[in-house]
Amino acid sequence: MEKITIPEEEVVPLETFAPGVAGARVLIVNIYTVTLGPSDWVLIDCGLPWSAGYIKRWAENHYGRGTRPRCILLTHGHFDHTGGVEDLAREWGVEVYAHPLEMPYLTGKSEYPPPDPSVGGGLMALLCKMYPRGPVDISGSVRELQPSGEIGALPGWRWIHTPGHTPGHVSFFREKDRLLIAGDAFATTKQESFLAAATQKPELHGPPAYFTTDWDAARESVERLAALQPVTAAAGHGLPLSGSHVAGALSALARDFDRIARPEHGRYVDRPAA
Repeated sequence: MEKITIPEEEVVPLETFAPGVAGARVLIVNIYTVTLGPSDWVLIDCGLPWSAGYIKRWAENHYGRGTRPRCILLTHGHFDHTGGVEDLAREWGVEVYAHPLEMPYLTGKSEYPPPDPSVGGGLMALLCKMYPRGPVDISGSVRELQPSGEIGALPGWRWIHTPGHTPGHVSFFREKDRLLIAGDAFATTKQESFLAAATQKPELHGPPAYFTTDWDAARESVERLAALQPVTAAAGHGLPLSGSHVAGALSALARDFDRIARPEHGRYVDRPAA
């Protein structure tokens, strides 16, 4: 797997990278909030297991004591994006929205396919057999995203189906300033490497390889996102990027995806998970 280097001046702080949008890092993964008004906001993804308390404190620092979001949006159901979702949905009493194809992993019905340590790339990939595969069970709170792509609780945004990393993975796009929250459709650091994940070295990579189960779909998803020509791109892993080189870098990843992102070997490299 290769990389695309990002100009240092286009790597922007996670907390303040776009108007009305903030991010926080929960060890190895990012969560995001979109502000709609005073104490009016939406949470995107829920971090690692046991992170609900941290996320609540972080939200209260931004929006005030006792705050709660309009809703929670999930890019997908992997453990590092849903770790706090059960506690948060219950304590806040809010609905959670995800793609229909993620529902088995969010309603206690099915585990994800086994991760693949044979893809290589570093310690994070080597240890992936130890990562939880789910499912979580938020059947009383979870709802399907609207087929139209509109997000009722988030005017001006739309969701885009970006499968490959998981069957129902989605990304979120704000047209007015071409802001993309990509989840794990791609990463802006080499997530397979513990050192890169810890230091957040800025590079554009494909989705975290050890959990990606359909590489053809993953390539098509990056092509779909590159066609949006984003100005700012924030992923689930790595620092946000903003500037004139972002669209070109993402187009380069889409164009050379099989050389840059697809592993040379691995369980799902030639055939997706059933």
